[in-house]
Amino acid sequence: MSVVPRISHGILSLAIETKEDLYRAYMPFVTNGGLFIPTPRAYQLGEEVFMLLSLMDEPDKLPVTGKVIWVTPKAAQGGRVPGIGIQLSQDDSALVRKIETYLAGSLNSGRRTHTL
Repeated sequence: MSVVPRISHGILSLAIETKEDLYRAYMPFVTNGGLFIPTPRAYQLGEEVFMLLSLMDEPDKLPVTGKVIWVTPKAAQGGRVPGIGIQLSQDDSALVRKIETYLAGSLNSGRRTHTL
């Protein structure tokens, strides 16, 4: 998974290349779904972000707008990756369905993710 934090105007880029990366980044417990974006940059809760998402075999980057609802700071306990969790908007319901289709059968596996 690669990230380019805040290129301009708050735009992030996230490339999720494997189902394991998707599992670790997806936040199914968030209303409308959420994604964790590794970044060393500081964000505030409630901040709006715009992201271009490259999702596995999808040919096009998907534009995603979200709100910061999770912050893992640098030097977090347990060796956690620093970054932010964003809540997806209702407009991203097709993306959430696509993600959950990719993750069918593994959403409740209990494996460690970037957030829990």
